[in-house]
Amino acid sequence: MKRVVKLAAGAVLFGTVAGASMVGVNLAANQMGLHAASAYETQADTAFQPSTENAMSSAAETTAAQQSSRTDTELSSVRTVAKDAMPSVVAITNMVKYQQNGFSIFGNYQSQETEVPASGSGVIIGKTDTELLVVTNNHVVADSSSLSVTFVDGKSVDAAIKGTDASADLAVVAVKLSDIESATLDAIKVITIGDSDRIEVGDQVVAIGNALGYGQSVTTGIISAKDRDVETSDGTESGLLQTDAAINPGNSGGALLNMNGELIGINVAKYASTEVEGMGYSIPSSKAKEIISNLSSLTTRDQVPENERGYLGVQVKNIDKATSQSFDMPQGVFIYKFTEGSSAQNSGLQEKDIITKLDGQGVTDYNSLQSLLSKYRAGETVKVTVQRQDGSGKYVETEVTVTLGSSESSNTNASGGNGQTGGSQNPFERNDGGQGSDGSSGEQQTPNDGSSRLPSQDEILEEFRKFFNQYQR
Repeated sequence: MKRVVKLAAGAVLFGTVAGASMVGVNLAANQMGLHAASAYETQADTAFQPSTENAMSSAAETTAAQQSSRTDTELSSVRTVAKDAMPSVVAITNMVKYQQNGFSIFGNYQSQETEVPASGSGVIIGKTDTELLVVTNNHVVADSSSLSVTFVDGKSVDAAIKGTDASADLAVVAVKLSDIESATLDAIKVITIGDSDRIEVGDQVVAIGNALGYGQSVTTGIISAKDRDVETSDGTESGLLQTDAAINPGNSGGALLNMNGELIGINVAKYASTEVEGMGYSIPSSKAKEIISNLSSLTTRDQVPENERGYLGVQVKNIDKATSQSFDMPQGVFIYKFTEGSSAQNSGLQEKDIITKLDGQGVTDYNSLQSLLSKYRAGETVKVTVQRQDGSGKYVETEVTVTLGSSESSNTNASGGNGQTGGSQNPFERNDGGQGSDGSSGEQQTPNDGSSRLPSQDEILEEFRKFFNQYQR
């Protein structure tokens, strides 16, 4: 028993001494500014178990910093691309003659012609010794009575159409260098054309154009899709780039740029719909490059006085979208007869040929063909590209050379201006004036006396079917 008591007393004494020692160590450590902790606790705090709250706060700060950094980088890139490309983008103002037909309050038929301005965009793609070249959409400059180009510094200069391709909806406009002030020449520059084939879905792009005619504006987005086919009233446009960058009226002909500031597309606002958002379209540079090069090589021409203009010496009819689909024919201008007495040397052409190009410039209807011919004089030689049926009924592209003639009967155009009929009766023309002045089988006009019923689209298409079947090989 005494031994047990001695052992207990010894244990108490040892504990007291050990406790006193630890208290002394802690007091000494506190005086030195240190924290006393076990080796395990110290190791856990410093290596394995950081505070959850501190860790989340640190991660959130890191994520926010990354997002802020990424946003700043993207904005900086768009800003840089826009600043770099602005000198290459122009605003185009097109004065268009508008024919307004109708009846007065007294019941008299009236026709009035007025000029209205239309706005579009363009991109500077080249410079020769005498001209600055600007690419735009064909529909931006179509039917123009005068054109002007406004540069990044706000200076406007008269311009002229160098070449057009209605089938691709592209045109090249020329501005004389002598008309541009030296300060403006220093402020503008030629765009670098990139390779649209290398662009991928999801890549960021920047669009610049004269939106709504207010002047240059910038939008950004991504490539939503490639090789899109878009149905329009004029036909099908194929192989387009789709983007969610805003492309509004006035942006037509403007630039779609990659993040290197290279031109990868020509924006087309007319393919956008007010019923949807985030679906804009652009003609890819890979598709446009060859056409632009061809149009840029043409001689810039002014319109020729009507009595000096050249004529192909053929009677034609439009193959519009509906007719093209119904008969599986190329869209263009269908030759159904030669004009009697014409001085044109056009033996290379054949009946039932479909004209698709004149001097390498695409045409889709008689209006676009007539617009090109208005710049050529009688006696000039032109290349005409046609689609011609082979023995199997398939259409093959053929190029022929025609020396334009001059025909008084073609000038008067007795059958209503539908492609140089030379006084012959067009098989689709109605005596009540239902035939449209552009030669389109679907065009309807109000007769002068207002008394006769106009043919419906189905009736006109049926007339064409009967005519076409009559001469079908």
